[in-house]
Amino acid sequence: MPNEIFSLGHSSLVFPRFLDLLKNAQVTAVADVRSSPFSGRFPWFSQREMKGSLKSAGVAYAFLGKELGGRPTSPELYRGSVADYDAMARTDLFKSGIKRLLQGSETHRIAMVCSERDPLHCHRCLLVGRQLAHENILVTHLNFDGGRENQRQVEDRLLREEKLFAEDLLKSHNDRVAEAYLKRSRQVAYALIQKDEERK
Repeated sequence: MPNEIFSLGHSSLVFPRFLDLLKNAQVTAVADVRSSPFSGRFPWFSQREMKGSLKSAGVAYAFLGKELGGRPTSPELYRGSVADYDAMARTDLFKSGIKRLLQGSETHRIAMVCSERDPLHCHRCLLVGRQLAHENILVTHLNFDGGRENQRQVEDRLLREEKLFAEDLLKSHNDRVAEAYLKRSRQVAYALIQKDEERK
């Protein structure tokens, strides 16, 4: 049976509830896939505080934002100023992050953690989860209500939201899934214009 990787966006959760969701899934290690692991509004999710709190709860922590984060530093990994997930997935750095994640999953139950609540608004699903699914790894997204969605269920929801769920004689299911991923990633991926505005 393939290893299972979990996914959770902390959003505005209080830390005890965040920890409950991890513990209910029997998660033993967190892979932080945020490029910038800090939160001004929710300081308990800044890297040092979160790492310390997880350690106190018996949950290991690893930072993978350099390898698997959604904000690339190379200009070649942007398309029209928006992060290009397809290009990012082809880099050696990203591949090394996936390898590290899979190696860790051999001894831990791992949850990828980022900030966005809905996986369809986050690169942990649209980039990392998609790649893991291609490698036949079971990806399970943890919802705030305690529910769960696997990557295939999230893909079906993505197809419905992007109005690509209906069968099309001219497009295969895989083609429609790829189109839906591309459309959504162009909407939610990190954009350089955001970075420029943050500096003002």
